[in-house]
Amino acid sequence: MELNWNEILTGEMLTFALLGKAFYADPDPAWLRALATDEVFAEAPFAASQPQVVAALQLLQTWSRGISDQAIDDARADYTRLFIGPGQVVTPPWESVFFSQERLTFQQETLQVREWYRRFGLQAERLYQEPDDHIGLELEFVAHLANLGLRALAQTDQAEFDALIDAQKKFLTEHLTRWAFDWCAQVEQHAHTDFYRGIAMLTRGALAEAARVFGAPTPAETHA
Repeated sequence: MELNWNEILTGEMLTFALLGKAFYADPDPAWLRALATDEVFAEAPFAASQPQVVAALQLLQTWSRGISDQAIDDARADYTRLFIGPGQVVTPPWESVFFSQERLTFQQETLQVREWYRRFGLQAERLYQEPDDHIGLELEFVAHLANLGLRALAQTDQAEFDALIDAQKKFLTEHLTRWAFDWCAQVEQHAHTDFYRGIAMLTRGALAEAARVFGAPTPAETHA
């Protein structure tokens, strides 16, 4: 069956942009409340048939229905505990730390990801101050590639479109699928709120679908 690339890339762009922001940015109370009141998690624009996505949406819909000042405070506290500290960070959000026994940042993964961003017109907002291989930035980069793919599709530039599809496969293979499945599982295990537990599940499902669509390693293959 021929793929509907416009639908796939639009859904992927929206989904990965949301996931990237959820992991990268200190969650603003107004943004969290808007996610609930706007029923953002009522359906998935991408990977809707993935089991993790189905389960994640159920969890996030329940969280949305129970939105309150306390729920928002709890989500913000969970973000700090999981990704910032104080003390030892529970689930460090950087690829380089994930692969470093010494939990070091700014390793070869950081430089490789920085070069990927540069090739496609991006630069980390806090360049040299924060590692470029933050999970949120990597997810937002996939959204950026999807957006560029949509632009090439609209311009009927087949060569550019093919190059962007290949870029997605390579970036997923060389980076996100190597660590993000396991990292998200750790977040699910250690999160104290259904919000971050659900976001991690949603990310695993979205990545599994992206791996399937673009021919990158699936979760089973990364553990083979």
